[in-house]
Amino acid sequence: MAQTDLINKANESVGKADLPDDIFGVEVKKALLHEVVRNHLANKRQGNASTKNRANVRGGGRKPYRQKGSGRARAGTSRSPLTRGGGTIFGPLPRDYSYKLPKKAKWAALSSALSAKFADGEIMVLDEINVNEPKTRSVVELLAGLGLKNNVLFVVPEKNDNLELAARNIPRVNVARVNELNVYSVLSHEKLVVSKDAVERMKEAYLG
Repeated sequence: MAQTDLINKANESVGKADLPDDIFGVEVKKALLHEVVRNHLANKRQGNASTKNRANVRGGGRKPYRQKGSGRARAGTSRSPLTRGGGTIFGPLPRDYSYKLPKKAKWAALSSALSAKFADGEIMVLDEINVNEPKTRSVVELLAGLGLKNNVLFVVPEKNDNLELAARNIPRVNVARVNELNVYSVLSHEKLVVSKDAVERMKEAYLG
């Protein structure tokens, strides 16, 4: 069981927080992290790029010029991919880029990402993460007290309306609940600010 400082909003140590080794102390598997991030980005792709082939381009029903005598190559339509305004050869069509990974792989990657963050000293554990009103100023003051500016992910145990509304207008500052935490969100933020209650919820959700 690893330990780290438990701090308050003023960045003062108020005790110690226990972080389970099965979540924050596993071997970092870079290849698995790469695969899970690729999967996350692929699943987010809309896949709606589309082009028209010669069958879909309007017009071209009449033979553009006679078969023989012009000195040009014979042509049956002006919508050939070889002509201006013609169809596209092997162009992109709408498709689904998403694919599934085993749940065990996703869990192993998440614990690997959290372990990497903890090993690099990029996880802060707060006694509580809360703001009294849903105003941007509240989160700005919270970040200033912790010595942070942006590129921060707040991890909370459950829905926190005030915090989520107050943080949404600050670039690269996001809020994630324990049950929606993923590898991409962990790795794409420089600092993770985790509440003490969120650590306890992780133990329940991840270790059963």
